[in-house]
Amino acid sequence: MMILGMFGGCFAAALWANNVKLRMPRSRIRIMQAIIGGIIAGFGARLAMGCNLAAFFTGIPQFSLHAWFFAIATAIGSWFGARFTLLPIFRIPVKMQKVSAASPLTHKPDQARRRFRLGMLVFFGMLGWALLTAMNQPKLGLAMLFGVGFGLLIERAQICFTSAFRDMWITGRTHMAKAIIIGMAVSAIGIFSYVQLGVEPKIMWAGPNAVIGGLLFGFGIVLAGGCETGWMYRAVEGQVHYWWVGLGNVIGSTILAYYWDDFAPALATDWDKINLLKTFGPMGGLLVTYLLLFTALMLIIGWEKRFFRRAAPQTAKEIA
Repeated sequence: MMILGMFGGCFAAALWANNVKLRMPRSRIRIMQAIIGGIIAGFGARLAMGCNLAAFFTGIPQFSLHAWFFAIATAIGSWFGARFTLLPIFRIPVKMQKVSAASPLTHKPDQARRRFRLGMLVFFGMLGWALLTAMNQPKLGLAMLFGVGFGLLIERAQICFTSAFRDMWITGRTHMAKAIIIGMAVSAIGIFSYVQLGVEPKIMWAGPNAVIGGLLFGFGIVLAGGCETGWMYRAVEGQVHYWWVGLGNVIGSTILAYYWDDFAPALATDWDKINLLKTFGPMGGLLVTYLLLFTALMLIIGWEKRFFRRAAPQTAKEIA
């Protein structure tokens, strides 16, 4: 229900912004990247018991050690993915087109108004569906409501965890990575307060599954060009490349589900579920989490400075 809500929220926001148009992949290589990368990412995410949301963005604030294993492994996997996608095989030739004059930008007010109204219809339709569901199954209804809200957010803000990792390695841009760290810091204190009121956090197995899954996920999302959130909002915008990424995700997660009983004992279920709040005590677990988040932020800032410091002489040489 949450996934359906996210799709509805993304679609409504894309319609409001008049940002829906079919965009076809420019090369078969891109389609293969989307499918293969999607399969790898989908398999890795399910192996690690969640994608960048369940095993990272919401896992760390819930004080689950497995989320830290996943986050570190994802960063490493994305580095290898970034290096791999820079190989010559993935460089598509650019075709230049001769034009006699610049094409003026076109704006269709009537189309924008129609799409805005359709977006409102989708939005209120999803809200109504969620509220009706909540009457009989409150948790499912609430999940859909939060899904709608999150879908609106990721579409309008263009939040993509893939770009947070990939851009850091390739272009040195760290804005999204910093924002994610700050978001988890804010989330952690909120979840901590609920835990103190008696709500149980979601803790998963801190086993090899989190590390292997993170490596595969990090590599796969960079190869595919989108993660579980990124492909979703881009797909409803009409970017066909991400339809293939979504298909790959489904295939990868299905393969993992089929073989889960064989993998589970050795890689996951025989390992402990480690809650930092229980390991270090409530205040100790909170402090450890914030220290680790601060360390991650400092490493990101340090990498950014190092990247641009190394890039400066090369840029000056090219200008000269």
